[in-house]
Amino acid sequence: MPELPEVETIARGLAKRVAGDVIESVWLGSKPEPLKSSAAQIASALEHSRISDVRRVGKHIVFDLARPGQNGTPQSQWIVHLGMTGSLLVCPPGSELAKHTHAILRLASGRELRFVDPRRFGRLSVIEKFEAPGIEPLTIGFEDFAALFRGRKTPIKSALLNQKLLSGVGNIYADESLFRARIRPRRRASSLTRDELRRLHAALKRVLLEAIRLGGSSISDYVDSDGEEGFFQLRHRAYGREGKPCLVCKTPIKRLVIAGRSSHYCPRCQK
Repeated sequence: MPELPEVETIARGLAKRVAGDVIESVWLGSKPEPLKSSAAQIASALEHSRISDVRRVGKHIVFDLARPGQNGTPQSQWIVHLGMTGSLLVCPPGSELAKHTHAILRLASGRELRFVDPRRFGRLSVIEKFEAPGIEPLTIGFEDFAALFRGRKTPIKSALLNQKLLSGVGNIYADESLFRARIRPRRRASSLTRDELRRLHAALKRVLLEAIRLGGSSISDYVDSDGEEGFFQLRHRAYGREGKPCLVCKTPIKRLVIAGRSSHYCPRCQK
């Protein structure tokens, strides 16, 4: 599933390419799963609206929409959650249509914005104002970060993945941040010292920013709005490296399951 860096990469790419464009018409496929709002609601909100901005909020892509003659003030938002295999692609109108295309926005510029999702876990909706349930991990200060885990008996890995605490952190970047902070994923969140929390706070931001710079991690189906893969998977130190030697101490990386999610760690470097 695309996480914060992948969604940020896609949102930035879309903002450069379609912000300011006008949606002339909308086509929605027959599969009901991707539609969190009704087809009529989505079409009514999008058609003839100008895309004033595209940005990331948590793991969601938010299109700010404005109607002509409203001084550019956003009137509603189109919210896209990519699910596990979703992608948003800007395409020439005559290009080949992917098999699992569920939405096509025809733009005044002559291009098309297409939502493609083979497994149909992605969701499309319209809303007046979208807000993520948790705090933005790229901007949270240390004291607020530390307060999130105070008294929590869950493993720190589970706490990092809790979207009500931090919006956007997923499995890959939780593993990578914990490795760099030298903290085992099964440690009880409340047991972390202030020094450990400082290391984790810094490591999480550093990992996310580096991943954004490299266009995210292309593990499965992820591509950006140009159809290009990311490169941060080449920098993974823990995630997906079960049995391989730790890049720091050469101890084999171990894998365990926490709350149904795979977690990768070094039994020597992480305490």
